[in-house]
Amino acid sequence: MNDSNCQCAALQFYCTAGNGMEHFLIQEVKTKLAAKDVDHIPGKVFFTTSFEIKQVRELKSAERLFLLLKRHSPLSAHTAKTPSGIQSRLMGDGSDWTRAVLSWRCLQRDLMMRSDCTLSVALPGRKRKREEEEAKESGVEGSTCDGPNGAQKLGLEGERRELGPSKDHISSTEDSGSVNCVAGDKVEEDRIEGSRDRKTSTVSFRVSCRCSGALSRRFSPQDLSRIIGTAASRQLGWRVDLRKPDLEVNVYMSDDHCVLGIPLLRLPLANRSYMKTTGLRSTIAWAMASLSDIKPGSCVIDPMCGVGTILLEAAHEYQDAFFLGLDIDESQLVKADQNVEFAKFGDRVQLLQASSKEIPLPSCSVDVVVCDVPFGKKFGTKTGMAASLPVIVREMERVLRVGGTLVLLLSPQLSSLLKKSITPRPVPSHTQGEGTGVGLGGDVDPSHTPSLFPSLQPLSYHRVSLGAIDALIHKYVKILTATTTLSGPDCIHTLNPCIVEPE
Repeated sequence: MNDSNCQCAALQFYCTAGNGMEHFLIQEVKTKLAAKDVDHIPGKVFFTTSFEIKQVRELKSAERLFLLLKRHSPLSAHTAKTPSGIQSRLMGDGSDWTRAVLSWRCLQRDLMMRSDCTLSVALPGRKRKREEEEAKESGVEGSTCDGPNGAQKLGLEGERRELGPSKDHISSTEDSGSVNCVAGDKVEEDRIEGSRDRKTSTVSFRVSCRCSGALSRRFSPQDLSRIIGTAASRQLGWRVDLRKPDLEVNVYMSDDHCVLGIPLLRLPLANRSYMKTTGLRSTIAWAMASLSDIKPGSCVIDPMCGVGTILLEAAHEYQDAFFLGLDIDESQLVKADQNVEFAKFGDRVQLLQASSKEIPLPSCSVDVVVCDVPFGKKFGTKTGMAASLPVIVREMERVLRVGGTLVLLLSPQLSSLLKKSITPRPVPSHTQGEGTGVGLGGDVDPSHTPSLFPSLQPLSYHRVSLGAIDALIHKYVKILTATTTLSGPDCIHTLNPCIVEPE
């Protein structure tokens, strides 16, 4: 490829994603990047795009971004028996590695050329507390091993890097939207026979390896990193640097997959430069917003907004909509207000202290209701929320206009409870035929008891990981039924929600 301009060439990337987020990431790369050759395995989505790196790095449902170096079928039992077999399979003739590093350099330069790019240097050996928290929350963890000498570390998919300054090169960091790009080490003598491009022969690197299955019983991550790193050093002339490498090669091998990639950014894509205080994981909040069918002029409310994570993700993605956050907890609203001010969304995001059980808005006055329903020890007993859930959902149903969308994040227990409350249940045989029931379309169905929320029609359910626990995203649309309460001359049309004065 032309090293002077990689913006027009289609490149292969992959992103890591939390459990259950692969579907959202697949849709996002197709929609935003016109991606081709889209494929996925658990926790990873592969794609090809010719879009510029500054657009690729704006993906919201991904955890981390990699340039794909190689993707193989899993190593056979025979190949995996010896270090030479592993080296031969992963290195080949080295051309894939050489092309990858040229593309990587080009992408780093493109990042540095951004108008808002500023240079900063990371402190060596220092991990950010936020990064450690992100790794715990994401639920995607693994042990990795750095470089041929096998210095092991723990991190998110082996992607944690501790780059720092040196006399020979400038490290690259990405912090709060700033991008710093890597310059190469001083030119070393090419140790490879023949005439290789000096730009690829002066690379300093380390290998981080994660393995599972049969291969992990034969070789440790340290062994595999040493095997691969030694081969790259000998075959390509790359220099091992465990502390401050130019680049890191991540290797993931299992009984089903073999993937090699180069991380392109220091911090996860999930880190948001426009978020001061985080609550719900940003990728999950974005996924909920993407399900909400928000359109220009839509009014979106979150009746239990907390620090406002979902509202801010939605406001950042949908610039022409209006948002209202409610919460009974004043301390949460203070943090939410700080987030709104920090993101400069004050003209489109309003906050109000109110109870989700008594939403101070007219019936059928909002287009979208989106909410992370609290659960777990931090938010009280499961019994308390289970008892309150029907009242809360009934209020959400009331303020939502016909045709509007309801998106909820629920624990598995609350999810099961709500499904039972919404899905009509068969009446016991001894009571069938007694009385009448009103179905979703107003038809009589004597074999089922009516739903507690007859105007909420389920559209989809998505199980996602919050780290230590799972949760489910529910999506509903409000339909017109015989029992739907209308407000105003025409509740089916959108009112201007967030401009409506509270009752």
